[in-house]
Amino acid sequence: MNTIPIHRAPDSPTARQALALAGVFQAASLVDELARTGQVDTRPWETLIQATLDTNPGSFEAIYGGHPNNLRRGLEVLEAVVGRKQANPVVLRYGFSLLLLMNQLRSNDAMMSGLGQHLNRIQGQAEHFGTTHENVIASLGDAYQQTLSTLKTRIVVQGDPSLLQSRMMPERIRAVLLAGIRFALLWHQQGGRRWKLVFQRSALKKALDQLA
Repeated sequence: MNTIPIHRAPDSPTARQALALAGVFQAASLVDELARTGQVDTRPWETLIQATLDTNPGSFEAIYGGHPNNLRRGLEVLEAVVGRKQANPVVLRYGFSLLLLMNQLRSNDAMMSGLGQHLNRIQGQAEHFGTTHENVIASLGDAYQQTLSTLKTRIVVQGDPSLLQSRMMPERIRAVLLAGIRFALLWHQQGGRRWKLVFQRSALKKALDQLA
């Protein structure tokens, strides 16, 4: 992915929470699109994969490539979350399921540690093959399958059965789900909580306006 000049840094905790949450719902949107069409746009896809692999970013902005437009797909979904746009119920279900999965992961220290070890190994692969090489995507998908897919909450993906069974599609979907978990953890680290989505909706709307 080409380097994009760093945009002005988010100037409030709510803005950072909005960007992190946008990453969650961007993943949810891409999972839905992959399952239905088999294709996704390069920019949102690469943003998610690179964020997953960069476990020690130099700054908050570096996680998503420095510009909110890298998370534009997710920010548009957030407009539906706050009631400004028509919601895609499947995408919203995936997104909120990712938040539930994140909470279960946080309470499982062994799984958190194991996932970190997976990502350390995959970073080496990415340095050799490239960030979005299919070997890297397959490894990310495998990391998700061995860890998060064993938790109580399971994300059942709906879509075209022939696409869902096609080569590399399960791995691509799981890799995107793992990216959603990465952003869900980031959202929590920035102070994001489920109850805030209900009781602080006006603050989230203001943050989305700043990021428009």
